[in-house]
Amino acid sequence: MTANAPSADLQLVDLDISGMTCASCANRIERKLNKLDGVRASVNYATERAHVEAPVGLGADELVEVVRAAGYDASPILPDPPAGASPTPDQASGDPELDGLRQRLIVSAALSVPVIVLAMVPALQFTYWQWLSLTLAAPVVVWGAYPFHRAAWINLRHGATTMDTLVSVGTLAAFGWSLYALFIGTAGTPGLTHGFDLLPQRSDGSSHIYLEAAAGVTTFLLAGRYFEKRAKRRAGDALRALMDLGAKDVEIRRPGAGQTRIPIGQLAVGDEFIVRPGEKIATDGVVIEGASAVDASMVSGESVPVEVTEGDSVVGATLNTSGLLVVRATAVGSDTALAQMAAMVASAQEGKADVQRLADRISSVFVPVVIAISLATLGFWLGVASSTGFDGGDVTFAFTAAVAVLIIACPCALGLATPTALMVGTGRGAQLGILLKGPEVLESTRRIDTIVLDKTGTVTTGDMSVSEVTVVDGYDAEQVLGWAAAVESGSEHPIAAAIVASGRGHITDRVRDFVSTQGAGVAGVVGDRQVKVLSPSKVEAALPPELAAAIGAAEEGGATAVVVLATDASAEAVSPEGVAGEPVPVGVIAVADRVKPSSAAAIAEFRRLGLTPKLLTGDNEGAARAVAASVGIDDVTAGVSPQRKLDVIAELQQQGHVVAMVGDGINDAAALAQADLGLAMGTGTDVAMAASDLTIVSGDLRAVGDAIVLARRTLGTIKGNLFWAFGYNVAAIPLAAAGMLNPMIAGAAMALSSVFVVGNSLRLRRFQPVR
Repeated sequence: MTANAPSADLQLVDLDISGMTCASCANRIERKLNKLDGVRASVNYATERAHVEAPVGLGADELVEVVRAAGYDASPILPDPPAGASPTPDQASGDPELDGLRQRLIVSAALSVPVIVLAMVPALQFTYWQWLSLTLAAPVVVWGAYPFHRAAWINLRHGATTMDTLVSVGTLAAFGWSLYALFIGTAGTPGLTHGFDLLPQRSDGSSHIYLEAAAGVTTFLLAGRYFEKRAKRRAGDALRALMDLGAKDVEIRRPGAGQTRIPIGQLAVGDEFIVRPGEKIATDGVVIEGASAVDASMVSGESVPVEVTEGDSVVGATLNTSGLLVVRATAVGSDTALAQMAAMVASAQEGKADVQRLADRISSVFVPVVIAISLATLGFWLGVASSTGFDGGDVTFAFTAAVAVLIIACPCALGLATPTALMVGTGRGAQLGILLKGPEVLESTRRIDTIVLDKTGTVTTGDMSVSEVTVVDGYDAEQVLGWAAAVESGSEHPIAAAIVASGRGHITDRVRDFVSTQGAGVAGVVGDRQVKVLSPSKVEAALPPELAAAIGAAEEGGATAVVVLATDASAEAVSPEGVAGEPVPVGVIAVADRVKPSSAAAIAEFRRLGLTPKLLTGDNEGAARAVAASVGIDDVTAGVSPQRKLDVIAELQQQGHVVAMVGDGINDAAALAQADLGLAMGTGTDVAMAASDLTIVSGDLRAVGDAIVLARRTLGTIKGNLFWAFGYNVAAIPLAAAGMLNPMIAGAAMALSSVFVVGNSLRLRRFQPVR
C-alpha cells in the first residue's frame, strides 16, 4: 500500500520548477530540499514540479529560496486558483517557453544547413567557403546554444554539472578549435578543401575546422529539446483535458431573484441550478426536479448513459443528454469528484517508482563521470600520439573523440524514461475512469497472483430490494418492515438502503439510541420498542420454525436474510431505559441483489491475467455461493466480519500470495489497506477509496482488469525506456571514446534517444479497454 496523507505535524507543498534541463537538475534540487530538517521532497523532471512534505511552520517561501539558491526558479502551486484567474502556461493554449524554443530551432536550422552541406560536399567548397561557414555558425553556437551556455554557467557557479555542461563544453570546444585553425592555423587559407567523414580521421589539426559539428550539434540538440518538450506537453494532455472538463458557467435559480447565469466559480453549496439537455452538469449535486439520462463517459469511462431522477446523485462535468434537470449543489471547487480525480492523477504523476529512483541515482553521478571519461579519452589518445611522435592529426583525433564523448553521453533519455510513461499512463487511465494513487502501484500490479472480491456492490449491483417479509403470528408484515426501516435509516449498508426504500411508507416513529455493529447489524429504539436488525448468525435467541424456514429459502435462492427482533410493548419487564422487555425474533426480511452483467466476463479476464479469484463477503453462505457460481468463482469465504476479512488477506499473504482486494464499502477499508494492491469501486464509500491504491470510477468490474493491464503496460514501457536509455549510453560512450563517432552524428543520436523514449511512452495513449 502507498502512504496517503502526511502526519499532523507535516504539510504538503507543491512547487512549479523552472530552469531544469535534464534529470540531473531535478536530482540536484531534490538533494538540496532534502537537506532541510524534516523535509522529504520528490522532484519530477517531466512534470517540472516538486512535491514536498515539510514540517508545519516551514513556509513555501523558504523552500522557493532553497531552489533559487541551487540556480533554478520556483513558485508555490495554489491548490484552488481563484475564480476568473488567468490560466497558467500549462493550462493555456500557448507555451512561451515552447514558442521560444521553436523560434531558436528554426533560425539555428536555417543557418546550420548550409554549414553542414558545405562541410559534407567538397565540390561546393568555393574559395572562401570556410569564412562563410564561420559567419553562419557563430550565431548558432552563441545565440542558438545560449540556453545551454547559460544553464552550464549557473550550475558552474554552484559547483554542479549537468547535461548542459556537456553540451556547452562540447560545442564551445569545437567552435574554439575552429577559430584557432582559421585565425592561427592554416584552415583560413583561400582554396582550402576537406572532406566529411562519419568517423573521426587523423589530419593536420591546424587545417581542420569543426564548424559543422558545433552548429549541427547545437541544432540537433535544440530539435531534441523542442520535440521532447512538446511530447512532454502531450504526455500531460490527458490531465489537462480532465481538468478542463467542467462547465464554465451555470444557470442558477434563487427565491425572488429568478434565474441567473453566473461563472462557475461563484456557485455555492446549496445553490439550485438548471441543466438543460446537451449541457454539462456544473458540479456535484442531487437532482431535485426532473428526469434524464446522464452521459458520464468523460469522467467514468462508462459508455452507457445512466438514468437519473429526483433524489439521485449526479457528478459535475457529466453530460445531460435528454431531459431538463434541477440540481442542488452538494460540493464545489476542490471538493468535487472531478477535482479530486484530477488531484489524484496529478499526485500519482508527481511520485516516483522504484525504478525511477535508480535512474536518478545514476544520473546524479553520470555527468561528472562523463567529463572524467572525456578527459581520460583526450589524455589516452594524446599519450598514444606522444609514444609515436606528435603530429597535428593525432591531436585532432584525440580532441574529436573527447568532444564526441561529451555530446553522446547526455542522460536526458534516462531522466525521461519513467516520468513520461507515468504521465501518459495515469492520464489515459483517468480518461477511462481508472485512478492510480502513486507510481508504486505499478510494481504491485505486476506481482499479484490472487484477487479477492467483496460481493455486494462489487460483483453484484448493490441495488438491493426487499423480496419477501416473513413474520410470526401476531405481527403485521408492514409493521415489522416499518420498524426495520426506521432502525436501518441510520446505516449506509446496501441492505439497509433496500429495507429503508421498501419500508419508508410504514415508518411511524424515528429511531433513538441508534447503534451499528460492523458485521453484525443495527439496533435502536422505535417508539416504545427496542428493535434490532441482525444477521442470522448473530441472533442468539432460538428462531421460530417459520422464520428459520424463511432464512433457508432466502439463502437457497441467492437472497440475503436479516432477522428483525423487537420487544413486546405489553411485556411486564422494563429495562432501565424505559423500554419493555428483551427483543425477540418477530420477522425475517429477504433482500435480493442482482449480479452485474459484466461480472462473469471480468472474472474470466482475471483468470486470463493469471489471477486466482476469491469471493470474500459478510453475507451468508448460500447467497455467496449462488453469486459465485453464476460468475465462475470457485473459492468462497462467507459470513465474515471486517476484521476477519483483514485476517483472510493476511493469511493469504503469509502463504506467499501477492493479493489484490476489490471492495466498495466501509467494511472493506481494512482489507483494502492490508492487501498488496487495494482497488476501490468509485460507486462505493469515501473510506474505501481512501484506503485503496486504485479507484475504479465506474462500477464495472471489467474496469479492474483494464486497470491491471494498463498499469502493467505502463510498467513495461518504463522498463523498455530504461533499457534503451541505459543501453544507449553504455554502448555509445565506448564507441565515442574509441574515436568511432563524429561529434555531429553523436549529437543527432543523443537527441533522437530522448525523442524515442518520449515517443515510446506516448504509445500508451492508444490503450483501449479489453471489452
